[in-house]
Amino acid sequence: MYLYGASGHGKVIKEILEAQGMIVDGFIDDNPEIDMLCGLPVFHTMEDKDEIIVSIGVNAIRKKVAERLSCRFGKAVHPCAIVSPSAEICEGTVVMAGSIINAESVIGKHCIINTGASIDHECQLGDYVHVSPHATLCGNVSVGEGSWVGAGTTIIQGVKIGRWCVVGAGSVVTKDIPDGYLAVGNRCKLIKLINADLI
Repeated sequence: MYLYGASGHGKVIKEILEAQGMIVDGFIDDNPEIDMLCGLPVFHTMEDKDEIIVSIGVNAIRKKVAERLSCRFGKAVHPCAIVSPSAEICEGTVVMAGSIINAESVIGKHCIINTGASIDHECQLGDYVHVSPHATLCGNVSVGEGSWVGAGTTIIQGVKIGRWCVVGAGSVVTKDIPDGYLAVGNRCKLIKLINADLI
């Protein structure tokens, strides 16, 4: 397994894979000045690289990289995460320590379910979503492609978050958020359209 992105996020994924008993063969990065990370080699080409996780925290960049790669994508689920047997986790996604994913939730491709996040029953997350540490998604929440749910945020059951939104840390979301918006606060309010180019 190789990790595309020699970064702090990559360090966390490396340790998750090792906790699963998997071997990480190295990192891949576009920066030619980085040759080693965590005692592993950093490569600068995709030659002879098969299974990869894109270890880049920024959703839009992770999408660009994943879409230009022609390889198999792995996934990483920390042994200390709790994942329902009826939940679905798609390729490229990483689930960090202490996270909970409950019954019949579907987590899209190349998502990040960060440390201690809670995804309750029947939630639907699109591709490239990032749920930050200790965020809580109550039942039947929908989060659109590329959206970022900030640390410590609570999203009430049944709420729909659009595509490429940013929900600020510590927010309490009780109403739907349309595509591309920054929304912040308790109770959460729309601030401005920030990602019109992505929707």
